[in-house]
Amino acid sequence: MATPQSVYAGRTASPPARRARRSWTGWGFIGPFTLVFALVFLAPIAYSVHLSLFQDRLVGGTTFVGLDNYEQALRDSEFWAGLGRVSLFLAVQVPVMLFLALLMALALDSGRLYGKGFFRVTIFLPYAVPAVVATLMWGFMYGTRFGLLGDVNEALGTSLPDPLSPDLVLASIGTIVTWEFVGYNMLIFYAALRVIPHSLYEAAEIDGAGQLRVITAIKLPAIRGALVIATIFSIIGSFQLFNEPSILQSLAPNAITTSYTPNLYTYALSFSGQQHNYAATVAIVMGLVTMVIAYVVQLRGMRKAA
Repeated sequence: MATPQSVYAGRTASPPARRARRSWTGWGFIGPFTLVFALVFLAPIAYSVHLSLFQDRLVGGTTFVGLDNYEQALRDSEFWAGLGRVSLFLAVQVPVMLFLALLMALALDSGRLYGKGFFRVTIFLPYAVPAVVATLMWGFMYGTRFGLLGDVNEALGTSLPDPLSPDLVLASIGTIVTWEFVGYNMLIFYAALRVIPHSLYEAAEIDGAGQLRVITAIKLPAIRGALVIATIFSIIGSFQLFNEPSILQSLAPNAITTSYTPNLYTYALSFSGQQHNYAATVAIVMGLVTMVIAYVVQLRGMRKAA
């Protein structure tokens, strides 16, 4: 005679066919994304790795060379010069941009700024401008013969330095990138500030904490995760620097060479030099460098946050 427990267990147990159908339901939901991810992300990386292991030679055609291309990249002075240039760009431009974005986010969150909605949209608006349009606009303002700077020199009789000279062009590019992305980072910080519990502010007010103390003891620790994310995004964007120097190259050919940044160098190797295999190698090396640095920043940021 069956006990009540055995009857209840028999009624509630799922048939094997139903369990199998449930296990495939999840794959049905993530299947389209997995397919697209494999086609647009994994497949190009695999193909680039495949290209980096070969060379096109005058005699013998495409030949497998193993890691020879990587050894050449590690000895390539043009590649390392471009990497050093974007590293300097990262070390200077990213802290300035993130500081300005944080300052604006704190001002918007303070509640003491009139027209907060107008300023929020105005600060974010440059991010909506395409990079090509923004660079062309700034390039026109930088022009000493035909642009705004030239008109100022002519009107005032001055001789202001050329922003597109070899010594200043990197700073000029940094100004363009900062103008483009400070609003984007400001929005990240502002969104993180808006979710801080008001009970913390009330406790700080009871303790008699001033605005500076509230910022250092409550706001900045609370948005540390957003700071880390914005920093990682900015690091990746700095190492991917391409649009701005590529467009300004026609205006400053003596300052911006074809190897000015690693991405510009890769583009020149592939489309001008027809060195597709070596271009893939440089791109992979640059991707690994970016990944390592971003990962180190993430580890340090999350460790401090913990």
